[in-house]
Amino acid sequence: MNKGPVSVDRTSSGKEHFEVLDGLRGSAAFLIVIFHLFNYTFEFRPPFHLVHHAYLAVDFFFGLSGFVVAHAYDDRWTRMTISQFFGIRLIRLHPLVLIGATLGLLGYLLDPFSKGMNHTAAPMLVLAYITSLLLLPSPPVGGRSGETQALNGPAWSLMQEYLGNIAYALVLRRLRALTLAIIFGLSGLLLIWAANVKGSLDGGWGYPEIWMAPLRLTVSFVMGLWLYRVHGRIRLPKIGLLVLSIVLVVCFQMPQFSKAGDLSLNGLYDAACVLFLFPLIILCGAHSDAGAGMIRLCKLGGRLSYPLYITHIPFVYVLACFAWTRHPSMNVKLTWIFILIPFVIAVAWLALNYFDEPRSRLADPPLRHQASNRHNDRIGSIVRPKCKSLSQEPKIQLSGKQLIQERISVDMEFVIFRQDLLRCLKTCSEVRRKVLGDYLLICPCTRRGVGPPF
Repeated sequence: MNKGPVSVDRTSSGKEHFEVLDGLRGSAAFLIVIFHLFNYTFEFRPPFHLVHHAYLAVDFFFGLSGFVVAHAYDDRWTRMTISQFFGIRLIRLHPLVLIGATLGLLGYLLDPFSKGMNHTAAPMLVLAYITSLLLLPSPPVGGRSGETQALNGPAWSLMQEYLGNIAYALVLRRLRALTLAIIFGLSGLLLIWAANVKGSLDGGWGYPEIWMAPLRLTVSFVMGLWLYRVHGRIRLPKIGLLVLSIVLVVCFQMPQFSKAGDLSLNGLYDAACVLFLFPLIILCGAHSDAGAGMIRLCKLGGRLSYPLYITHIPFVYVLACFAWTRHPSMNVKLTWIFILIPFVIAVAWLALNYFDEPRSRLADPPLRHQASNRHNDRIGSIVRPKCKSLSQEPKIQLSGKQLIQERISVDMEFVIFRQDLLRCLKTCSEVRRKVLGDYLLICPCTRRGVGPPF
């Protein structure tokens, strides 16, 4: 249980963040970095074969993405076109795709330890870079055989993320919760079969098993959409970021299990995590509050998760090639790993603050401005005639502190003064019924929501 006062944070549309889900996204991205640094450098050999199942973080990301996209956009389709949605998502996601592809190309060309492996004709390398910029499957590149995103391996999941967003805009947003649950259940059965046949869910990033990528996306993304539609009806303990992050660590660190006859226990474990454990973690995170001491960490983890995930792998390749070709001692490898961890975090922070966020701010303001202007004109006819007290400007005291009059936007559907809202909810049953019934507006002090989606 989190202790201390709850700090309230809002998105630009007036919705509050699920701060714990933001923090969990950061935890999962960090565990992916640990997985790549240790396992690529030590070639998946014990005792430094850490977080064996951390590839499942991709499935966790897909689930979080479905949940957050549903919250951010389900109620905006009456005033947003499909092309506007695609534009918003493109500005949100693609700038860092360009950064990741460019870092991947520079790492490939400048890596001093991989000259014996990185033999690729210039035209083919240029084609690989162009396809990486466009987030399309890349042609074969020397030293990265079989990867669908040869210059920036983790980008394969971003290509699936785009497909998920397209499916959401065209079809999935129109489906009821029951239909989403059926799709989740049927695709989950197929996931169990695939995990048992392959022996794990570590697939989809390479050409031999590229068919696993859309399957993993479908299961987890639809699961996230469905969880958002039903999470208000489910009550789970408020656990908090620290405990849920520990659960993720334990889940990823479990050993690789052997077969029992025709059953792959390892594959079935992976499928169980995706189908049962991750939904519970997401629901617990959605119902949890970040205490005052954790909210900054949650927000920072959420902001850094995407840039950290999409920019770290070129540096991992350099360290791995150093380990493969120079055969340094274990202590030297560990030293470089612990140097690279803060380094890749710093690179992610720079990409976030000087490239990603300045461009991502371009996504929502036009739509928000349009909606705000439209509904500013409707305030008088919608609310004020229903409650005479709203024509006044009273000074209101709450917990001994005078509220500052400020304008807030809720779901970009209607704008009202916070002090007017608190007054009318307390004094006017007609306005309370109208506001809560027709506009789904609830007190800002108790409202729950999520932040900008990844």
